[in-house]
Amino acid sequence: MSHSVRSPRHQAQSPDEATLSAFAAYLTLERNRSPLTVDAYLRDLRDFASWLGSGKLAKATMSDVRRYVMYQAGERKVDARTIRRRLSSLKTFYGYLKWSGERGDNPASEVPGPRMADRKPEHLHVSEVERLLHTAVAGRSDFQRLRDHAIMELLYATGIRRAEVASIRIHDVDLRNRVIEVTGKGNKKRTVLMNKAAAQALEQYLGVRPRTDDQSLFVGRHGRHLTPKHVWRIFRDLYDASGLQKHATPHTLRHSFATHMIENDANLETVRELLGHEHLSTTGIYLKLAMEHKRRQYDEAHPRDRMDDVARPQRRKRE
Repeated sequence: MSHSVRSPRHQAQSPDEATLSAFAAYLTLERNRSPLTVDAYLRDLRDFASWLGSGKLAKATMSDVRRYVMYQAGERKVDARTIRRRLSSLKTFYGYLKWSGERGDNPASEVPGPRMADRKPEHLHVSEVERLLHTAVAGRSDFQRLRDHAIMELLYATGIRRAEVASIRIHDVDLRNRVIEVTGKGNKKRTVLMNKAAAQALEQYLGVRPRTDDQSLFVGRHGRHLTPKHVWRIFRDLYDASGLQKHATPHTLRHSFATHMIENDANLETVRELLGHEHLSTTGIYLKLAMEHKRRQYDEAHPRDRMDDVARPQRRKRE
C-alpha cells in the first residue's frame, strides 16, 4: 500500500508562523515599513517565540514578557539597547493583535525596559575616516574599486543608512547641484546634500557602471542592484583592509557624519533633517555633544577666565 507524502512547501504553517506572516503583511501594507524593518521585527519575535515554546506566541501573558526580559538581561547577558528593541517589537506585535481583534490586551505595553547608560554615539575621528576613505581592497576591478569608494564617500557625506544607499536610483541623483533624493524609513522621501568629494566619486563610478536595465544607482558586475547586505559587506571588506581597530559598521559612518557636522557648527535641526529623523528628540543623542562643543567655543571666546585675577588668584593679606 503506497502512501503519498506532502511536499514541505505544501505543509501548513505553524500557528506562530501563520500569525507572523499576517503581522508582516500588516507592517508592510498598513504601517508602510521597509522589508529590512519587517525582517528585524520577525527576528525579534521568533526569538521570543522560541523561548516561549511552539504555539504560545499569540497567547503570551505579561508575566511571560517580564520573565523573557529578565532572562535576556540575566542568563543571556544581552545588552540593554537590544532588549529595549526586542521589547518594542513585542509591543508593536501585540498592539497589532489587539488592533485585529485577536486579543483584548497588549501584554508588553506595561513592561519596562532596562535602563540604558548615557553614552555618546560611537563614531570615527576625522583622521580615521580619512584613512578609511583612502583604503582599497586588493584584487578588485576598477569598476568595483570606484563603486566601493563612491559608496563609502556617500555614506560619510550624507549620513544615510545602508538600506537607503541600496534604494537610490539613477534619476534620484543630481550631481550638478550635489543633492540626492533618498527613501528612508516608512518610505518617506527626503533630499540630502553631498560634498564635492562624494559627487566626484559618483561621477567616476558612473563612468564605468555597466550598462543595464536596472535603474539602481549601485549595481554588481552583472548589472543587478546591490542589497543592504551587499553594502554591509563592502564596508566590512574596506574597514578590515584599513587596519582600524575599533568596532565599526556602516551606521558608525552615520554617527561620524552627524558628530563632525555638529563639531563644525551645524545646528541640531539641520542635522535632524539630513539624517531623516522625524522628531528632534531622536537627534537628542547628539545634544550632549553639541553642548560640549558650545562650551569649548564659549571658553575660548570669553576673556574673563583668562584675566590675571582669575587665572592667578592672589592670597588675601592677613590683617
